[in-house]
Formats: sequence, structure tokens, C-alpha cells
Amino acid sequence: MAKRKNNKRVVSFRPNMMWFWSLVLCTIIGVSLFGQRENGPAQSNWTVVEQLVRNGDVERIEVINRERAEVYLKEGVAERLKGDPTADKSLQNLPTRGMQVVYTIGSIDTFRSDLDKAVEESGNKVIVDYNHHEQGWMDMMLNWLPMIFMVVIFFFFIRSFARGGAGGAGGNIMNVGKARAQEFNQDDPARKVTFKDVAGLEEAKVEVMEIVGFLKNAKKYRELGAKIPKGALLVGPPGTGKTLLAKAVAGEANVPFLSISGSDFVEMFVGVGASRVRDLFDQAKQKAPCIVFIDEIDAIGRARGKNAGFSGNDERENTLNQLLTEMDGFQTNAGVIILAATNRADILDKALMRAGRFDRQIEVGLPELHERKEIFEVHLRRLKLDPNLDRDFLAKQTPGFSGADIANVCNEAALIAARHNKAFVSKEDFLAAVDRIIGGLERKNKVITPAEKRTIAYHEAGHATVSWILENAHPLVKVTIIPRGKALGAAWYLPEERQITTREQMMDELAATLAGRVAEQKFFGHLSTGALNDLERVTKQAYAMVVYYGMSDKVGTISYYDSTGQSDMSFTKPYSEQTSQAIDDEVKAIINKAYAMAEQVLDEHRDGMVALAELLLEREVVFTEDVERIFGKRKKDIEREKAEAEKSAAQEVAAEPAASQASVEAESSATAQDSTAERSTDEAAVPESATKENE
Repeated sequence: MAKRKNNKRVVSFRPNMMWFWSLVLCTIIGVSLFGQRENGPAQSNWTVVEQLVRNGDVERIEVINRERAEVYLKEGVAERLKGDPTADKSLQNLPTRGMQVVYTIGSIDTFRSDLDKAVEESGNKVIVDYNHHEQGWMDMMLNWLPMIFMVVIFFFFIRSFARGGAGGAGGNIMNVGKARAQEFNQDDPARKVTFKDVAGLEEAKVEVMEIVGFLKNAKKYRELGAKIPKGALLVGPPGTGKTLLAKAVAGEANVPFLSISGSDFVEMFVGVGASRVRDLFDQAKQKAPCIVFIDEIDAIGRARGKNAGFSGNDERENTLNQLLTEMDGFQTNAGVIILAATNRADILDKALMRAGRFDRQIEVGLPELHERKEIFEVHLRRLKLDPNLDRDFLAKQTPGFSGADIANVCNEAALIAARHNKAFVSKEDFLAAVDRIIGGLERKNKVITPAEKRTIAYHEAGHATVSWILENAHPLVKVTIIPRGKALGAAWYLPEERQITTREQMMDELAATLAGRVAEQKFFGHLSTGALNDLERVTKQAYAMVVYYGMSDKVGTISYYDSTGQSDMSFTKPYSEQTSQAIDDEVKAIINKAYAMAEQVLDEHRDGMVALAELLLEREVVFTEDVERIFGKRKKDIEREKAEAEKSAAQEVAAEPAASQASVEAESSATAQDSTAERSTDEAAVPESATKENE
């Protein structure tokens, strides 16, 4: 037990019976193995003993328990044998008195026959005694020592397993069925999380505010007969802030927050998962009102019976059954609200998703432009930044990034700035961080031949040219031929944040993706393996257009997409072989059309593409400004600027009548004020004249 004295930790030793028996055992083993004693008898065999008998050196032989023969030599024989080089090596260091040679007897009859023969032939007399000795406690201890050692090892193994293994932190193997939920203390300001700490997710916050309101003022809802949802499921891609949002709900409501992972319920022992579910809800009832958060609930909530013939797990299903019972059974869980998070809501069991359990699903999606700006503001607080850093620019450069990705960008930018010994983190560091996260680390030392470098440059220039010319393709940010990760070159685009995509937009994107392969074939007359990733993306996109989105006239407006995920386990296609052939033909037709579109663009802008490729070979990195200088502004940019100009002109025209009307109203009001002043003056003069006349 540890005590504190004068602010110093003093550790006091408390012996127990385990220490005592361990010390006794070590003492016995040490004495028996390493104790100081006289030279013991030589372990020998009948051949050596027979020679001693024939030489007349044996005084007597004592047979113990019909198993062992102890040989006693005549006086002076041991000293003589020590200096005899012809004697056996086992006889070189014999004790001077007592038992001096010992060997094991296989059969007592054989021993007696061999001994009588040797005595008769040599003529030397040997005394033979037969004795029976009981086994001593030391011998018994040595015989039982392996078993004792195994028992001790097993004892320590069980204790360590009970403390740190499945038994949890209770220090007892009987605690194996206890839930290992972590409780976050909301009284600690350093660990308390509120909605102020959660940037973005405005729609999700509105959904969960109802839960917060019930926990804060449950009486208002109960008086009207309303019941708060028992459970809410947070669904969204990884890194979007589902766990952080659950903590913020508990922080806003100022109630206990129990957090546990779905995998913590799964154990190799039968019945442990169900026991932990019961214990978790018992803890929650004792702390009610409280929030229970189960992260990655799909570990135990997977739909039952899907894989029964292959990898069925009864223990997992028992755990799920117990969870269903606790959430909506005969038990009343007043004040206990269950929040869960998953990335795969489609594979969850239907019984778990029904009303009365997880009543609502809260979508926690990827942040939009303004939400990414808010997330950047949160993660940029701890960084030493360039005063001129534009937060809006950072948000625009990270479409499709989750909150975790943005946090990684900020940290990576700080590391890059520190690596270059900068005083603050600048815009270039953030751009380098985005490039590294998307494309990987630059590999400038990778050996590339001039011919390969030229092929890569024209390949990337083809992508850049077609994406710049086609109206619906994503706008280019930069293109490089510096190897990053597994890619030998890369082009960065800024995708438009749109909710739906038309067929024309998809076709332009397919043409831009195929433009690298088209450029290689047109300018070098050969094909290379550099377009592998492009062809993979194009093929998947074309099949999605035909099979999922119904964008094929030949196949028709049919979709074979299965949102339930049940088709993943089927071994047959949901369409006939004839339809399969039609799908393949349509996919090839779409890809050929996109290929022809890319060819047409490169033929029309051949000179510009060559200039861009040569610029890439010279500088290795080309930005939007360079592409705009070669090809001019994009059609969509011109239309947008024109629309903005027309809008501003219309606003000015609308502002002019308002200004003239305001000036007219001001003049009229001034004239009215002047006439009013004159009239008041005349009115003031009339009584005076009238008075004079009266007088």
C-alpha cells in the first residue's frame, strides 16, 4: 500500500501467504540443487562394477528397493583410482567413504546371475544386502516439483487474466460479464463538450436538440403525454463527427455519458455479450437521466440470419437479442436515451431500426462549404497563422473532406511549416498538406527516363486540356508530373458541390478522364500502362450509368442497385444473360463516345495542348493561371462573369429611379416646408392688421 509523507510517495511492503510459500519453495529448490555438499557417488553401469568386482575392489553391494545398487569400495581404492589413467572416467572423483558407486538394476535376477558369475570367476568375495527404503520428503518434493510449478504458473495466469483480460478492471474473473463502459464526467470543464465545440452539423444539431430539451426539462413533455425517442442512430461516413456530436448532447444536457464500443460486447465466452448488455443498462438506470452511446453498433447489430450457412455466430445474435429486449421489453428505462453511431446502417437488423428502439436516424454527412469554413476556424485556433490567410480559400480547396480530414490538413500544414523553419503557417503549407493527403508524398528521387517523362507530361496535359475546354468537367487547380505515392503524375480538380449529376456532366467527366490515353495514342502512336487508374474509373462510372442510374436507351430506365445490401451475398445476377450482353454493349458505346469527345477536343486545341505539355516538362508543375493564359477563360467562367455583370447593372438601374424619386421627394418636401413657412408668416400678420383696423 502506498502512503504519502512530506509530499513523497512511500511504498510499504505487506507480506502475505503467497510470498511465504514462494520463499519456502525457492529455498528447497536452491538447497537441493545448489547446496554445498561432498562429492556424490558416481553414476555408473554394470560393466564398470563388474570390473571392480573382478579386481577385488568391492567390499559390499546394497540393493535398495530391487531397483538400485549402491556399491561400497574397500578402503584406499578411491584414492588409487583417482590417479589411475586406465580407470573409467566416472571413477576419477569418488567420495572416500560411504556409498561410492551407484547404478540402476534392470532385473534383480539378471543382476544376481551376473554378480555370481563374476565372483566365481574372480574368486573375490562380495557381500550383498537387500533393503527396502521408504521415499523421503525431499525425494517426494523433487518428484512433485514439475506439477507444483505448473499449478503456480496456472494460478498466476488466472489472476492476470481476471485483472487485465476479459474480467475487466474488477480484479476478479467473476467480473467477466461486467460492461466496460467509460463514463465522462461532465463536471470537468476540460473534458466537457458542448455544441460550441462542434462546428458545422447544423441540421444534425437541430435533430438532437429535442433530446437535450427532454433531458433538461422532462416534465414539460410528460405533462403533454409525449414520450421522447428511446434511441437515435447517427449515420454518416467516417470522420464526420458522430462521436463528438453525442458527447456534445451529453454536455449540453449536463447528464452522465456512458460510452462503449460495439466490439466490447463480443467475447469468446458464451453468454458474456448478453451479460454485458444487461450490466450496461443497469448502470444507466442507476445514473438516470443519462445517455448511453454505443459506437460502431454494427459489430453486434448486423442483420440476423444473412450468413447462417457460412459464418453464423450464436453469441453475437444472443447479444443483439438482449439489446433488443433492454431497449423495448418489459423493462422500463425511464430517462435512459441510447445514441449509436455506424457507417453502415443498411446492414443493421430491422428489429433494431423499428419504432420504439432507434426511432430516428440522424444523417451526419460530409460538411458543405460554409461548414468546412467553421471547422477550419475550430482547428486553426491553436496554430500560429499568417495574418493574411484566407479561410474561405481553404474551405473551397477541400471539397469532400470530412471534419477529421480537415483536422489532418491543419496538423500536416503545421508540420510542413515547422520542417521548413517558418515563423507561421501560410497558404502554401496548407496547399502542400492537401496535396500530400490526396496524392501522397512527393518522390522526386524516383528514376524516370526522359521518354517516360515526356509521355507523362503529354498524358497529364491531355487531362488538363479536355477538362478545361469541356463545359461540365471539373475546373482544374493544378497539374504536375512529379511522382506522388503510386502515381507518376497527377491533375488536381475542384469539383462542384452539386447534389445531382446529369448525363451530360458525366459524359464530360468521362471524356476528361480518357483524355490522357487519347493524348498518348495521338502524339506517340502507342499505348502504355499509365492509364490503368483512368480506365478503372471510367469503366465503373459507365456501368453505374447503365445499371444504376438508368441512363441507357437500350437497357431502359431500370436500376439494379440494392440499397439493402442483400445482393452482396447472392451468387446470381438479378438480370438475364441477354440483358447482361446489352449492358456490356451500352457500356462500350458510352466509353467510345467519351473517347471520341476527347479526340475532338484535342484535335481542335492541339497547339495549346503541346504548349501546355512543354511547359510541364520545363516547370513540372502548372497552375490554373498558366492554363488560362494558354486557352483563355473557360466558357462557364465567362458566362458567370457576364451574369454577375448583368446583375450588378440591373441593380444600378434599379437604384437610379429610387435615387431620383428620393431627390424629388426631398425637393417637394423642401418646397412644402417653404410654403408652410410663408403661410404661417401671413397668418401671423393677419391678426396684426386686423387689430389695427379694429383699433
